[in-house]
Amino acid sequence: MANVTIVTEFLLLGSPEGWDLSFLYFTVFPMTYLGTLLGNLLIVTVTTADQNLHTPMYFFLRNLSILDMCYISITVPNACFNSLTGNRAISVAGCATQIFLVIFCACVEFLFLTIMAWDRYVAICQPLQYPLIMNPQICVRMTLASLLSGLLYAGVHTGNTFHLSFCQSNVVHQFFCDIPSLLRLSCSDTTSNKVLLLVSAMAVGGGSFAIIIMSYFRIFSTVLKFPTRAPGKAFSTCTPHILVFSLFLSSGSCMHLRSSATSDTLQDIVLSAFYTMVPPFLNPLIYSLRNKQVKDAVGRVMGHIVLREMIKMCYHNITEWSSMRLRDLLCGLYRLHCLH
Repeated sequence: MANVTIVTEFLLLGSPEGWDLSFLYFTVFPMTYLGTLLGNLLIVTVTTADQNLHTPMYFFLRNLSILDMCYISITVPNACFNSLTGNRAISVAGCATQIFLVIFCACVEFLFLTIMAWDRYVAICQPLQYPLIMNPQICVRMTLASLLSGLLYAGVHTGNTFHLSFCQSNVVHQFFCDIPSLLRLSCSDTTSNKVLLLVSAMAVGGGSFAIIIMSYFRIFSTVLKFPTRAPGKAFSTCTPHILVFSLFLSSGSCMHLRSSATSDTLQDIVLSAFYTMVPPFLNPLIYSLRNKQVKDAVGRVMGHIVLREMIKMCYHNITEWSSMRLRDLLCGLYRLHCLH
C-alpha cells in the first residue's frame, strides 16, 4: 500500500468514555498553566534585570524558564480552548506541528537539565577551572547545540510518523497530538517507528539521566569531604532536581515505550500531563525560588520597581501641583493686566 495519508484531520479526545474531565480542563490545567507562566516569567525577569545573576548557572536557568513557558503553551491552552468550545478537530498540519514542537521542547529540556547538572559539578568539584570551562562562549555554544539537536530529533520523529498511512479512525485518544496515539491509528507497519523511538529514548533520555546521576554523585562525594554543614544543603538542593528529572523521564518513557495493547486512555492522559505540565511547573520552585540568591534578587528587583513607581507618582503630583500654581499665577497676571 502506498504511504498516502487518507485522513485529512484528527479529532482530539476530550474525555475518555465514562469519565468527565471538565474539572481538569477548567480548573487544574488553567491554574497549572498560569502558575507556570508566572513562576518562569519571574525567573526570566529577575535573572535578566539583576547583574549579580549574570552567571552561567542563571544563564541556563533563564533559558530553561523560557523553554518551559513555550513547552506548556503548546498543549494546555489548546486543550482548554477545545474543551470550552467543543471543537476537537485539528488539521494534519496542525497535528504535525504540535508533535514537532512537543518533541523539540522535551528533547531540549533533557539537554538543558543535563548541562545544568554538569555546570554544578564543575562549579563544586573544579572551582578553580570553572571560569575557564564555563565561559560565555561555551555556554552559548552548548545552548545552540541543544537547540539544533532538538530540531534534528523532532524533525526525524515527526517526518517518520507522518510518512505512515492513516486510513482507520481519526480519533486521537489524547488531549494533544502525540506519536503513540498516531501509531495506533496507522494502517502501515509501525515496527521501524517503535524501534526508532526506543533507540532514541535510550540515547537521549538514558544518556542524560546517566550524566546527571554521575554529576550529582561526584558532587555528593566532594561535598561530603567538607568539614561543614554543606552536605545537608547539597542534598536538599540536588535531590529535588533528580526527583523531578526522574518523574519527567519515567512518565515520558512509559507513555512512548509501553505496548499499545495495554494502553488505557485515562492513564495515557495522566502520564502525558505529568511529562508536559509538571516539570515546567516545578522547575521554577526547585531550581530558583528555593535559592537564596534568587530570593534576594527578587527582593531587589521588586524594590526597584516599587521605588520607580513611587518616584513617578511623586513626579506626577509635583508636576500637577506646579502646573496648577503656574496656571493660577498666569490667571492673576491676566486679571491684573485687564484692570489696568
